[in-house]
Amino acid sequence: MKTKSNKKSSVNIITLGCSKNMVDSEVIMGQLKANSIDVEHESEDDHKTVVINTCGFIENAKQESIDTILHYAELKEQGRIDKLIVTGCLSERYKPSLEKEIGNVDHYFGTHDLPLLLKTLGADYKHELVGERLLTTPRHFAYLKISEGCDRPCSFCAIPIMRGKHISKPIEAVVSEARSLARNGVKELLIIAQDSTYYGIDLYGKRSLARLLDELSKVEGIEWIRLHYAFPAGFPDDILEIMNNRSNICKYLDIPLQHISDNMLKSMRRGTTMQKTYDLLEKIRQKVEGIAIRTTLITGYPGETEDDHQQMLKFVENVRFERLGVFEYSHEENTHAFNLEDNIPIEMKKARTDAVMNIQQTISAELNSAKVDKVFKTLIDRKEGEYFVGRTEFDSPEVDNEVLIASKDNYLRIGDFSNILITSAGEFDLFGVPS
Repeated sequence: MKTKSNKKSSVNIITLGCSKNMVDSEVIMGQLKANSIDVEHESEDDHKTVVINTCGFIENAKQESIDTILHYAELKEQGRIDKLIVTGCLSERYKPSLEKEIGNVDHYFGTHDLPLLLKTLGADYKHELVGERLLTTPRHFAYLKISEGCDRPCSFCAIPIMRGKHISKPIEAVVSEARSLARNGVKELLIIAQDSTYYGIDLYGKRSLARLLDELSKVEGIEWIRLHYAFPAGFPDDILEIMNNRSNICKYLDIPLQHISDNMLKSMRRGTTMQKTYDLLEKIRQKVEGIAIRTTLITGYPGETEDDHQQMLKFVENVRFERLGVFEYSHEENTHAFNLEDNIPIEMKKARTDAVMNIQQTISAELNSAKVDKVFKTLIDRKEGEYFVGRTEFDSPEVDNEVLIASKDNYLRIGDFSNILITSAGEFDLFGVPS
């Protein structure tokens, strides 16, 4: 039985999935605030309206999105919320099915429907606010999306289905957004895109990421610029020169490689080979001394043999990545790989994932141990329990290592940089004291 709600008239934005989705939610929130509509992010309080920004990338993410929609649909049935809106990648990809299966949702919108979504919420889309956002991250760092969509033909990926073709944001617009963020206290920019190294081809006729990074490095107040999602095929070498020449561009590179076996790389349609990958990584490390490289790999792709898996293990041992994540292959409709038989049992996928991470765990412990008795510039993100928690130049939020400083004996300000002497190290954490 529905009960009458006494909740305040406000909108609660729920964000699922990746940092690109987080930026989209921040844009929605900024637009609502500019329309004098109260908005919160992932609040536990009851709200008049809930907007769920969904992820539809892989099976686990899709299930999380569906479970979240069902949860809030039940709250709507109970009368605890009045309006439920679903947007984002899952909605873009499966709108007809969702409308049929989960009817207790007022509106489903895709990834390109922001003006319509805002109109439904009683807000006008304000073009003059392009680039303006209401941050959901701590105010000292922010994700900066430089393009939308992807033109890559990777066989396993549904991103082009949900996000469309690659569209770069003009350099002037990106720099303007960076300046606005800096004025609001942001000190670290985390550069994101579906494919950051493709940046500029559609606008300027050539890869222009280095030019963009150079302009961003001039923005007053920005002390760290961190690059994510650099596609390996066609990698623009000139960004390595910028890393060396600009002190506020972190010696950090997120470059998702996915596999190393030529057999797998060809089937995945990655546009590269084992030898080219090894050569690229060697060149990166030669040109940028001390760089931290993060990558992601996929286990259990259709047809992955034991030999393919062993090549991946050897690759991880040989390259000794500073940071590494592993995903189990997810069989996604309407992708090229969906035509292949998903023939690797889930138990084997998990075992192969564990085997990769066991090697990486040892490598990470060894690399962290080498940092003991050294001092690192550290950005303090938060206080958690008995520790201040920070990151070095070589670590991105949430996915990488953290530096823990006991709060009992030290006082540090959230959002400040501090020189930290590393006193001990674990597999994925460093411990230190102010130097």
